[in-house]
Amino acid sequence: MDAPGWAYEKPRIAAADPAWSARGAGLCARLGEVLRPWLVEGVEHVGSTSVPGLAAKPVVDVMASVRDVDEVVAEAGSLLSSAGWAYVPPSLDVGAPYRRFFVLPDAAGEQRLAHLHVLPAGHPRWSAQLAFRDALRADPALAAEYAALKHRLTRETGDREAYTAGKTEFVTGVLSRHAEPPVE
Repeated sequence: MDAPGWAYEKPRIAAADPAWSARGAGLCARLGEVLRPWLVEGVEHVGSTSVPGLAAKPVVDVMASVRDVDEVVAEAGSLLSSAGWAYVPPSLDVGAPYRRFFVLPDAAGEQRLAHLHVLPAGHPRWSAQLAFRDALRADPALAAEYAALKHRLTRETGDREAYTAGKTEFVTGVLSRHAEPPVE
């Protein structure tokens, strides 16, 4: 079976769109209903589309904190699938064995509209995603610096994984200044 077009979609950055906030809120509300039996800390809109005024890949990222990620796949996977979400198994979600990942493609299956990151409750990635989002929301100069980096990376690479890897140093630097230290 051939992989869907969205699996090879090249990263592209779009101008900030105020509609992203409403799309994120809508996805969080709908997913909150579907995932309610498994949720611990809820569903949050994260990533660049959650930062007002920030240029971004036009893909809304949401994350859900749950008791057991595999239980969600086994018990809610068909509900998510019937709502259009495509499950990406851990064997294809390289570098993120801690989460379960879903993609919401467009009707043609060529472009990603949204990502769902299902995280185990208490995982450090949850607080890191929120800290990064909140740091960008609080500092327009930092957000502009991040936008410039993303534009440069899309010019330099057409590969989604290389694009993501190119942002790592920036994200790590922001988190080292803005994330709360883990509770021991």
